[in-house]
Amino acid sequence: MDRWHAAAGRRYAPALWLMVLSALPLIVLGASRDPFTSKDASGALRTALVQGVDEAVNRLGSPDGFLQNPQYTIPLPPALVKADRPLRLIGMSGDVEKLKTAMNHAAEMAVANARPLFKRAVLQMPIKDAKGLLRGGDTAATSYFRKAMGLELARNFKHIVARATVRANARQLYDEYAAKAAQVGFISSEDGSLNDYLTASAMAAVFEEIGTQETAIRKDPASQKSALIRKVFGAL
Repeated sequence: MDRWHAAAGRRYAPALWLMVLSALPLIVLGASRDPFTSKDASGALRTALVQGVDEAVNRLGSPDGFLQNPQYTIPLPPALVKADRPLRLIGMSGDVEKLKTAMNHAAEMAVANARPLFKRAVLQMPIKDAKGLLRGGDTAATSYFRKAMGLELARNFKHIVARATVRANARQLYDEYAAKAAQVGFISSEDGSLNDYLTASAMAAVFEEIGTQETAIRKDPASQKSALIRKVFGAL
């Protein structure tokens, strides 16, 4: 029996070696599937997000960045929507339009001044699975950024919004409009928070624009100026 096993071993040894050798390229390829490191992946994601922040601020923070873009134009806060039509009927349509315009200008000013805030958040954001995010959906990095840093960004961004509402006269117009709506019984004088509403609305628009930029990078990484983006996203 031992002699038979020895003979069988000698007979099949060449075939076994051929199998091992043929599998080596696949093993090596699997081990080095990514032509970039985790550090490269993390850096490329941050670069893409910073680029997205710049695009978002350039677009939304420019004159009429919200008003001239139907996708992002901010309507009256929900607390005032139910009073909109009745107040227009009693001759306050001009007040409504002034308030909407002031609100959107306030959002525009806030975004224009928030570039350093959003960029700092990108650089401070912890990234635990950069390669996983790279292989996610078209806006995987943006969604991660929003989830990881959204609450902190909202707290800090709200201070910028508060200053902008005063500068754009939105604060005064809002208070006057809400007071008149409360007088005719449509809302409570305590309903709604303008700063909270504008903070949420403006941030949603910024993240939407960042996601749009991320999608564009993923679809055409070769056209990007950043060599790191071209290397990492181009290898996916």
